[in-house]
Amino acid sequence: MDVAETLDVSRDAIIVLLQVSAPLMVIALVVGLVISLFQALTQIQEQTLAFVPKMVVLLVATLLLMPFMASTMSSFMERIADRIVALG
Repeated sequence: MDVAETLDVSRDAIIVLLQVSAPLMVIALVVGLVISLFQALTQIQEQTLAFVPKMVVLLVATLLLMPFMASTMSSFMERIADRIVALG
């Protein structure tokens, strides 16, 4: 395995990482902004109000996005396995 193949695998891994994590990060960002706006408008500064809803929404989003995440990581693993087989 030369440097070009190593860089290709690394680039592919970073792209898969972004594909799997970006939807959850965007959802957390939107929920956080909505909660912050609600707190600013109502002047309620309760810490659990910012934490608990975000955790619940992220849990639901993770459950809903699990098939997409699993298929993305599975296809990445298949590409890695194909590279390993090609080397040997």
